[in-house]
Amino acid sequence: MPKKKKYEDIFDYIDDIFEEFEEQMKEFEREFERFTKEGKGEVKTFGPYVYGFRITVGPDGKPKIEEFGNVVRKVGGRERPLISEEREPLVDIIEKDDEIRVIAEMPGVEKDNIKVKVVEGNKLVLQASSEDRKYYKEVELPAEVDDKSAKATYKNGVLEVVLKKKQPKEEKGTEIKVE
Repeated sequence: MPKKKKYEDIFDYIDDIFEEFEEQMKEFEREFERFTKEGKGEVKTFGPYVYGFRITVGPDGKPKIEEFGNVVRKVGGRERPLISEEREPLVDIIEKDDEIRVIAEMPGVEKDNIKVKVVEGNKLVLQASSEDRKYYKEVELPAEVDDKSAKATYKNGVLEVVLKKKQPKEEKGTEIKVE
C-alpha cells in the first residue's frame, strides 16, 4: 500500500494505488521468469491470474479497498505475490433492519457444488468448485445471525444468501420500584 500520507484528492490516492500495483506486478513477472529460467521446479499453472479491487467510500468518508481474485499478496507476513488455486469472489454485504444479505459473484460453478456455512454466528464461509474454477471466501458479518434462518439462491453466477439477525435476549428479572 502507499505510504501513510495525507491526500488532498481521492484521485491522488488512487494514482498511488495503481503505481504500487504496477510495481508489484513487475516484481511478480521478474520472480516468475527467474523461477522458470533457473529450473527450480516444475511450473504448475492454475489457469488465468485473476486480480482486481474495488474502491468504495464508507459512511465515515474514508475510502475502503477490497481485493478479489486468486493472487494473494501477503505470504508469511511478507509482501509477495502468490497464485492460489482458489479465487476470492467479489462480495457485497447489505444490512437492513433485521436481515443481512450477502451477494457473491461465483460464475462457472453449479449450485450443487456450492457450500455455504455460518461459523461462530458472525462469519459466513463461501466455497465452490468445478473442474476449472474454485472459489473460497470468509466473510465477516456486521452482526450475529441466526443460522437456522439462512436462505441461499444461485442464479446466473450470482450467489445470494439472506440471513436473519439474532434478536437480543430479553433481560430476565423483576423491576424494583424506587421510593
